[in-house]
Amino acid sequence: MTPVEKNHPVAVDNEKANNQPFVPGAKSINDSRYIIIGLRVAYYRKLNGLTQQQLAEKINLSPRYLSMIETSSIVQPISLKTLFAFADAFDIRPGKFLEP
Repeated sequence: MTPVEKNHPVAVDNEKANNQPFVPGAKSINDSRYIIIGLRVAYYRKLNGLTQQQLAEKINLSPRYLSMIETSSIVQPISLKTLFAFADAFDIRPGKFLEP
């Protein structure tokens, strides 16, 4: 993990990722993963100076759906198509959302 990634607000300790929920309130490892993806979407959106409305329009999502993805108290599964759209919008590799 690079120094920048260590300071990332959604950095994940690999030791906690042993198929155990590592996000408070998550019921399963997959719930934790979806929550982390949503938090990373919010992080990169803010880093790029976009509002939810602007990002939603840019990738053709409803602002309500984007809000649900970013909300850590809601487990909102997303498709690979949506994940790729986020990555393209932020000009990053799709894997950035999945890395521990």
